[in-house]
Amino acid sequence: MIKLHGFGPAFNLIDPSPFVTKIDLIMLAQGIDFERVNDMSSLQKAPKNKLPFIDDNGTIICDSVFIIDHLIAKHGLSLDDWMSAEQAATAQLLGKSLDENLYWALVYSRWIKDDVWPQIKAQFFDPLPFPINKIIARHARNSTKKQFMGHGMGKHSNEEIIQIAHKSWRSLSTLLGDKPYFFGDRLCTFDATAFAMLSGFTLSSLDTELGTQAQTYRNLVRFTKRIATAYYPEHVQVS
Repeated sequence: MIKLHGFGPAFNLIDPSPFVTKIDLIMLAQGIDFERVNDMSSLQKAPKNKLPFIDDNGTIICDSVFIIDHLIAKHGLSLDDWMSAEQAATAQLLGKSLDENLYWALVYSRWIKDDVWPQIKAQFFDPLPFPINKIIARHARNSTKKQFMGHGMGKHSNEEIIQIAHKSWRSLSTLLGDKPYFFGDRLCTFDATAFAMLSGFTLSSLDTELGTQAQTYRNLVRFTKRIATAYYPEHVQVS
């Protein structure tokens, strides 16, 4: 059985990592048998020091991109088989856009904003023994700030980051329209990516400025609630 290593449910999300959530939803939707291993200590075991990674009967695969490739090759993942070549190419590029823009807006809303950081710290670090919890929390946040700055998003003002996020939400809202999924009546891997990224804003219990603004895109909210209700009714509260 595949073991999916992630952080575990938090903030009314199946996992606070959109990349873990994406893989979780893809395997659920495909009917692939897997076990969730929810433990922050998995980071110490991850070859690339990040989650998710999977353990497929001793074969370790890191990074959601390569995990999907593995699932296609070894487990018959076929969520995108019905798509045209043009649709599949568009979906691939759209997914990378969310990884590069919307993901870093999500990081900003959690790790960089001083009003939200205490909730992140309490969830992930306060349970650790004192004073290790203080040291690790400070190191983790400083490391995230460096990555945020190195990516380039960290050079923008709060207003500019909000503007970037709105452009992503507006484009996604236009693409989705009144359809149940982004490319029609069937879920594909891009829908899993979009759900994972969007739900971090639209379904999260964290009170963030970006989350409040994301919820004004009603069709995106309906999209995330529809998938959460279908696949995670026992984990995610949908009102």
